[in-house]
Amino acid sequence: LQSLDVANNQLRELPAALADCPRLKEANFRGNQLRDKRLEKMVNGCQTKAILEYLRAGGRGKGKAESAREEVRKKKREKQQKKDSGDGEPDDVEEVSKLLVKVLHVSENPTPLVVKVSPGVKDVRAFIVCCVLKGVNLKPGNALKRFLTMQTKLHEDICEKRTVATIATHDFQLVKAPLKYDVQPPDELKIMPLGRKEIKAKDLLRQLQQEAEEQRKQKKRQNVSGLHKYLQLLDGKDNYPCLVDAEGAVISFPPITNSEKTKIRKETRDLFLEVTSDTSLQICKDVMDTLILKIAELNRSTLENKEGSGSDTELDAHCGPGNLNLPLVVEQVRVVDTDGNLKVLYPSKTDLATVSSLLTVIR
Repeated sequence: LQSLDVANNQLRELPAALADCPRLKEANFRGNQLRDKRLEKMVNGCQTKAILEYLRAGGRGKGKAESAREEVRKKKREKQQKKDSGDGEPDDVEEVSKLLVKVLHVSENPTPLVVKVSPGVKDVRAFIVCCVLKGVNLKPGNALKRFLTMQTKLHEDICEKRTVATIATHDFQLVKAPLKYDVQPPDELKIMPLGRKEIKAKDLLRQLQQEAEEQRKQKKRQNVSGLHKYLQLLDGKDNYPCLVDAEGAVISFPPITNSEKTKIRKETRDLFLEVTSDTSLQICKDVMDTLILKIAELNRSTLENKEGSGSDTELDAHCGPGNLNLPLVVEQVRVVDTDGNLKVLYPSKTDLATVSSLLTVIR
């Protein structure tokens, strides 16, 4: 979409998804009585770019993801005000102790990962953002358990019980590239779900729905609870979304499950991270920003606590005081269409900005 003219209509608001149109250069929204009076003034006097930036920032009626971003921005502004008022020394100390993440650009990576998107996903689950995160430590103590708990919590919170986005995490060493984000009919899509045998997607959903119903009866509740709340997101779909590896195996079936094939273990050091959504590309990026921040926090906590370090010499080396500030490395991943045209690159130079008050990004 390059130009849009909806002037002199009866629009009351503009959808935030417009901000996800990278080629939209000319837009005319004049003559609409918008509820957001500030936005109404902007459409009558500002350039399209400024209007889209305002929509991207959330404007009115923000969901949880946008609210979280706004909260981070607020903290960042408050921090800058303190710095400007002359109280700079604590900030310097804070900067040193901040979590570090280094971005490895595609141009610097001899084997960059590419995800090819088929046209069919547009009508099922259109948006996907991916990256590779290297240097995590899940070996000591309950680090892996805390990692999985963190992921569940993000699904409940910023992903709004998986209704706006879904996270999938994989052991990068077990991922066979190149990858394809595709769609398959429910009776053809096969996956080996976490902790289960290989099964067709339609049979898996039937099993999960039966389990959810049993759980509801046992607890004598009116509504289905727990992780089965998102099963209805695929109701009525002729095709299901899936991420397929170079060997043709489905390694992810969003928003339902990952595959046992790329399951994360204590020995995992490098992660392939994937966020999908049928809502917007920006929500995928917001969730990915937060996911990277939370993993960095967990990694720092693990190193500082030196859990179980007495029995692992390799861990002792990684947990030494001088290694606490070693950055995690985020490798850029390109998502392209079937013709090889770039759809999204993550992290781009504008990504990770929402968590910059807590994370130092080396680009």
